[in-house]
Amino acid sequence: MDTSKYVRYTPEQVEALERVYSECPKPSSLRRQQLIRECPILSNIEPKQIKVWFQNRRCREKQRKEASRLQTVNRKLTAMNKLLMEENDRLQKQVSHLVYDNGYMRQQLQSASGTTTDNSCESVVMSGQQQQQQNPTPQHPQRDANNPAGLLAIAEEALAEFLSKATGTAVDWVQMIGMKPGPDSIGIVAVSRNCSGVAARACGLVSLEPTKVAEILKDCPSWFRDCRCLDVLSAIPTGNGGTIELIYMQTYAPTTLAAARDFWMLRYTASLDDGSLVICVRSLTTSTGGPSGPPNTSFVRAEMLPSGYLIRPCEGGGSIIHIVDHVDLDAWSVPEVLRPLYESSKILAQKMTIAALRHIRQIAQETSGEIQYGGGRQPAVLRTFSQRLCRGFNDAVNGFADDGWSLLGSDGVEDVTIMVNSSPSKFLGSQYSTSMFSTFGGGVLCAKASMLLQNVPPALLVRFLREHRSEWADYGVDAYSAACLRASPFAVPCARPGGFPGSQVILPLAHTVEHEEFLEVVRLEGHAFSPEDVALARDMYLLQLCSGVDENAVGASAQLVFAPIDESFADDAPLLPSGFRVIPLDPKTDGPAATRTLDLASTLEVGAGGARPASEADLNSYNLRSVLTIAFQFTFENHLRDNVAAMARQYVRSVVGSVQRVAMAISPSRLSSHAGPKPLPGSPEALTLAQWICRGYRVHTGGELFQVDSQAGDAILKQLWHHSDAILCCSVKTNASPVFTFANQAGLDMLETTLVALQDIMLDKILDEAGRKILCSEFSKIMQQGFAYLPAGLCVSSMGRPLSYEQAITWKVLDDDDSNHCLAFMFINWSFV
Repeated sequence: MDTSKYVRYTPEQVEALERVYSECPKPSSLRRQQLIRECPILSNIEPKQIKVWFQNRRCREKQRKEASRLQTVNRKLTAMNKLLMEENDRLQKQVSHLVYDNGYMRQQLQSASGTTTDNSCESVVMSGQQQQQQNPTPQHPQRDANNPAGLLAIAEEALAEFLSKATGTAVDWVQMIGMKPGPDSIGIVAVSRNCSGVAARACGLVSLEPTKVAEILKDCPSWFRDCRCLDVLSAIPTGNGGTIELIYMQTYAPTTLAAARDFWMLRYTASLDDGSLVICVRSLTTSTGGPSGPPNTSFVRAEMLPSGYLIRPCEGGGSIIHIVDHVDLDAWSVPEVLRPLYESSKILAQKMTIAALRHIRQIAQETSGEIQYGGGRQPAVLRTFSQRLCRGFNDAVNGFADDGWSLLGSDGVEDVTIMVNSSPSKFLGSQYSTSMFSTFGGGVLCAKASMLLQNVPPALLVRFLREHRSEWADYGVDAYSAACLRASPFAVPCARPGGFPGSQVILPLAHTVEHEEFLEVVRLEGHAFSPEDVALARDMYLLQLCSGVDENAVGASAQLVFAPIDESFADDAPLLPSGFRVIPLDPKTDGPAATRTLDLASTLEVGAGGARPASEADLNSYNLRSVLTIAFQFTFENHLRDNVAAMARQYVRSVVGSVQRVAMAISPSRLSSHAGPKPLPGSPEALTLAQWICRGYRVHTGGELFQVDSQAGDAILKQLWHHSDAILCCSVKTNASPVFTFANQAGLDMLETTLVALQDIMLDKILDEAGRKILCSEFSKIMQQGFAYLPAGLCVSSMGRPLSYEQAITWKVLDDDDSNHCLAFMFINWSFV
């Protein structure tokens, strides 16, 4: 029989087949036969031809999807190419300006050196003024800026200045390190050089329409984590279809050591002739004119120089976004040691400019369905949890009086600040008043401190604090915090450093597109010491937000914030966040590196004329500095307030001491700035382990795990970490189940876990029954000849997701004394089923 003959289907037959295809694209032989029986119109077609129709239909569907994907990529590349061409044009103009300025300066210097009159000084001064025009401050004509026409004049001026920064050469932009343009990158990011204030600029592509992008960007508190509130006090429509708004915005201070900033601004939204949307903002000051803003003694008034968003529609959908943030944060009003936080364009870029782009990209991917989160929760709900954790922590660090916070007297030492809030429902929300506070009356107490760290990368420190909670946390204090979620909290604990009887298990919930921030639930497993500690025996849960752990992100701060939650984990669960924030200061390289960690308060006591020991004479001479802010919140009953305050003060001091020890332990060596972090006690250094793994593979299998191209010391570790197959190490104990001790990135992805939680996963829990049987039968062979190949099989991740692998190789890893150190597994071509 010729099964390849062409069959012409009638429209009715195609409709019947399409109905089945929509329900089941790959029907079995029985289902196809059933289809022929149920649809008489298909009776003249052979079953094999029906099978061919479904094969062809699946192929057409696949081709259609691939064509659609390629069209999307092509549109992205076209838009990115357009963006890069514009950026190239801007850079060429900038070069022309610099060449002209250079020539003018040279001419003025020559004429100045060729004459002896006083005019020479004037000519040099004039040339300096010419150079300052790179970031001009225009002189405004006299006008009545208190009426709509005057405000429109200010708005049009701000718009012109903003556009000259976004697409022109009004600011000398320098591309930010690590921000490579490309279709999948966040965009092109640049920071200012030699301009008043600090400025950052970014442009990128997103798959959202311009009006949607504008709506998201105008909702500043949803993406700018330092924004406390943004109030639109009045809105005036303009004759050209735009809108002028008068806005008052408050922002949080990042540390406990300087006042927060507020802004009084005009915001102008309009459409340009080419169909682009533009939103520009600028502060209203005495020089610009306009109504004066609301006074607030708790804040320092900062200035927003012309900034904003240019949103251009893309062909085929989506938008090209240009963002400019340009602010003067009045750095002179903060202690000198903190000024780099207020004078860094890189920090501004990370906090505002890049944060805005990332937020839009996140929503775009959620809208398109590219991001799927487990646990049955919508991405928007999880994002709200992240925002609430950040806001709660910022409220604790700042302790605003209008939220109800007041200072509690100290015990004579000013290193830890204690604040109390006896009207917490005012800022926490009404749901707290019944669940978190005693009927006897109570409130919230916050203990906080800031300190200066030297030679400790923020990302490295926060990653350590997250993964090694037992190094700094006290289980009794955690239990007391968790008790606020129950009706009857137990007695105030005595903080005992290192009192941590349980272990932590980190359960991932969600992460942002570029993994710069992730939300997770931490389970603290409890074990009672004695009958009186039975309250500690129950498991506790923390909702935790970790951000900034990418060591390559320039100017990014790192943060670890957590709050106790109960097992129900409701969407409106009350949260009382505590945690750590580490913000980098611009590195100083003008002296020998120091490796001490100092209490920041002590550095602020030294005035301009203050004397100090010679060993402390050069406090600005270290290579890497950062500011660590710690804040812990507790609920209290009124009659126990002083007890809770004493416990909190002692606890924060013990945490500060622990962090100082950790910082000293993980800081790079004084002799070599390239040295990595010191190994944790009881575990081989990562590089040594990588060498043992590769050597074991070579000795036992006769092959190379991978080819090391570089002679650099850590090249083996990097190749192992980034290897495409999952490589995992297990303990080798005859009297206990093998437990995972190490995994590369692919291994962590496969098990859906972290390096810390990995150590709670046993090998036999992830293998299926067949895999366990094969491993048992091969175990003696592995021990004798050193390795074995295991056939394709199935296993499950720590989250219970099934996955398959084409083959597994296991081999013995020996230490330098040729003793068995661990067993290595490599799962080849694994994928989730």
